[in-house]
Amino acid sequence: MNFAEDWKKWTPAAQEKALERLREENERPWKPFYCPRRICDGRPHGPSRDGVPWDFEHARTDQRPPPGDWLTWLMLAGRGAGKTRGGSEWTHRLARKPVRIALISPTGPDIRDTQVEGESGILATAPPGMLPEWEPSKRKLTWPTGAVAYGYSGEEPDRLRGKQFHYAWTDEPAHMPLIQEVWDNLLFGLRLKLGPNFRPRICATTTPLPVPWNKNMVKDPTTAITTASTYDNIHNLASTFRDIILGRYEGTRKGKQEIYGELLEDVEGALWQHDWIQYLAPDVDPELTRIGVSIDPAGTARKTSDDTGIVVVGTDNTDFFVMADYSGKYSPSGWAKRAIAAYHEFSADYIIAEKNYGGDMVRAVLQNEIDKGEEQIRVVDVTSRRGKALRADPVATLYEKGRVWHVNPLDDLETQLTSWVPGDDSPDRLDALVHGISNLAVSVAPTVVADPTTLSNVTPLRRRSA
Repeated sequence: MNFAEDWKKWTPAAQEKALERLREENERPWKPFYCPRRICDGRPHGPSRDGVPWDFEHARTDQRPPPGDWLTWLMLAGRGAGKTRGGSEWTHRLARKPVRIALISPTGPDIRDTQVEGESGILATAPPGMLPEWEPSKRKLTWPTGAVAYGYSGEEPDRLRGKQFHYAWTDEPAHMPLIQEVWDNLLFGLRLKLGPNFRPRICATTTPLPVPWNKNMVKDPTTAITTASTYDNIHNLASTFRDIILGRYEGTRKGKQEIYGELLEDVEGALWQHDWIQYLAPDVDPELTRIGVSIDPAGTARKTSDDTGIVVVGTDNTDFFVMADYSGKYSPSGWAKRAIAAYHEFSADYIIAEKNYGGDMVRAVLQNEIDKGEEQIRVVDVTSRRGKALRADPVATLYEKGRVWHVNPLDDLETQLTSWVPGDDSPDRLDALVHGISNLAVSVAPTVVADPTTLSNVTPLRRRSA
């Protein structure tokens, strides 16, 4: 190919654009990131075996892709610890070959502002000759090697449906409300190959939150984890951040998560604690006297709406049992059908619905579905005259006294219980559980709900580990 002759055929505008990019490449400061030392704290040191004087800040061990046969590299790090830099540098390594990469952030603007155009983003860290062309309207990056990356918002998981990739970098996945849907669609899309021994990879850079997705990823045997704290990168952060922000949160629970990148379990101030949740042994079959299906409906049915809480609870007149959690995003007709199906599945005695949520809307929607089926189902109205913390506190006390049993682990519900702090908006599953157990407890012993101090200890049923 004769580049000189081809150049003459270009339009003046194309020639000027090429020259401008060449000038930008020549003037753009750049330093390599990965030194040959596998174990390195990233601080300046003398020449390594490559002869390069590594007298500048570069990759720490936690910012390097870990060895081993992993699917997901989970970077759990505090604020400003350099996880974005690790993700963008790793992406450039992949782009040496003509691969297809997914870039996923919590929102569309986050893709641009953090992963692509940010101070540690892909455009800022590109090696010489490897600056990709960025098309914001398409959320598309194209490298000179032919590698391409497409940006996707965590708010729109269905956009990943049907797409195919070799690799993916997802930033702050623990902060995506729809992360499970995003993750499922991403995994289905990692089906392109580069040869017989090729293995797809995902880099997930996030400040940890104790959400089910994060907990499951930590336990997943295909996950490799690296951790870092804000202090590992403190020399690159503004002095005001060091002196004021870190000083304010140092020693707090929030600081453990946001500074040290720790995945926390019990939440400070939460009404429920993890060790209060007990599971029924498989060979224990309590004789339930009443069973209810409790509903806490969402205000809307959009993808970004809260879930509708649907929880099945029962009692044997002494203890209380949480048997199922069918919460999810439903239309009004959808949650009514799901609640009625649960009613039949567990031979429930009634459906429990909060009456003062939108007036008689819950009863009306349920009645509409009941009429279609020409069946009789009892609907019990619950009127919430007390604050949510006051209503939840007696139920939490029942848990603390060992009188509530989960028939099976219910991760989403249990995460809501153990992370809700009174004063915050109470979530859907928790509200449905509180309505359900409160209603059962009134019939068992009215003082249980009205005055938790009158609860008596009972011989606990045999529990099993989760």
